[in-house]
Amino acid sequence: MPEAETDLALAVRIAAAAGDMALAHFHSTPDWWDKSPGNPVSAADLAVDAWLKAELAATRPDDGWLSEETADTADRLDKSRVWVVDPIDGTRDFVRGRTGWAVSVALVERGDVTVAALAAPARRQLFVAARGQGATCNGVPLHVSGREDLAGVRLPIDASNMTARFWPEPWPGEAVEKPNSLALRMAKLALDEADIWLEGRHISEWDVAASALILTEAGGLVSDRHGAPLAFNKPLPQFAGIAAATPALHGVARDRLDHALSFFAAARQGRSPAA
Repeated sequence: MPEAETDLALAVRIAAAAGDMALAHFHSTPDWWDKSPGNPVSAADLAVDAWLKAELAATRPDDGWLSEETADTADRLDKSRVWVVDPIDGTRDFVRGRTGWAVSVALVERGDVTVAALAAPARRQLFVAARGQGATCNGVPLHVSGREDLAGVRLPIDASNMTARFWPEPWPGEAVEKPNSLALRMAKLALDEADIWLEGRHISEWDVAASALILTEAGGLVSDRHGAPLAFNKPLPQFAGIAAATPALHGVARDRLDHALSFFAAARQGRSPAA
């Protein structure tokens, strides 16, 4: 009998194949619409989602499923193993013909991501990670930067936001490329192309499941805005913001995110942000 496919091999195979499937639609005239204002979905998203779900149902029929493009059900909460998938993370870049999109596949076991594959075929990148086994991109081991202070820090944000009023002080570094895919923004830290990534909005589990393991296996740290570790397969599959950074910068990154969110909260309430 043929040897059974490991979870890691399965994740890599289906993420790469799904990436190729999406790539076949890339730069064509995309069929897409807004699920909600500013939240696009394409026919390619749905096709890739359906294929991934069918493939996992055939190979891991007892596992649960959570995906951006599938209606969520409570069945997954009774599963000790759940596949968390984003068929095309960064759809806005995908439909605009930009390369900042990826297929994200992660296996969650009892709340922790144990296997991850992130395929960005338009960039010719395939990220892979397994808990305790490190992370790679195209087979090359990944390591976050050794940056220990903010001087020269790199963030995947709009350049104008480096000096925005909502920070306690301007960032003493540079803005780097900001792909639409949240997973790829986090993966830039693992690639040593950025040092900090912050997000104040509520973030869905499928946006960061694979990239969180890739980053931590590359030596980085990631938490929600409050510093809590990311736990997956929750009844409401969201996180209250994200703070991702090199180990030495995670604390200051989280403090700066908290300051920015306090600024916005004060502005919404009509108070002086400095009050």
